[in-house]
Amino acid sequence: MNAVDKPATTLSHGDLPYPRGTLVRDTISERTGLLTGVLEERLKESGKVVSRQAFMVPEGGGIEWDAPLDHIRPVKPGDSA
Repeated sequence: MNAVDKPATTLSHGDLPYPRGTLVRDTISERTGLLTGVLEERLKESGKVVSRQAFMVPEGGGIEWDAPLDHIRPVKPGDSA
């Protein structure tokens, strides 16, 4: 396999780290929103997770965005959103 080749992968819904609708903060952009889902990319041969993306939507509606799952943290009561 050379640098251009990428191993075959599949996409699927992943487990949510918090319940759907939890208010979370994207630590990359500092935006807050409601967690709506997780998308996982896995290697076809071994099933090993390559990446996990969280999807959020702003409170009250708006355009959904995504960020790596490890950059998502729940907003604790009393935190300024």
